[in-house]
Amino acid sequence: MIAWFAANWLTIVVLCVLGLIVFGIVRGMRKDRKAGKLSCGGCSGDCAHCAHAAEHGRV
Repeated sequence: MIAWFAANWLTIVVLCVLGLIVFGIVRGMRKDRKAGKLSCGGCSGDCAHCAHAAEHGRV
């Protein structure tokens, strides 16, 4: 077991770092969604769910 860990420690570290990055991204997306922020990056009127979509003739 120790020999396997010694041979693969770098891969394990990289996978842990990538897992933390993905966790942070998902957590941030969920936090933004709960706060009412749109995933499209703002309200340009291009999205049908945009508050100003009716003004732009998108609805």
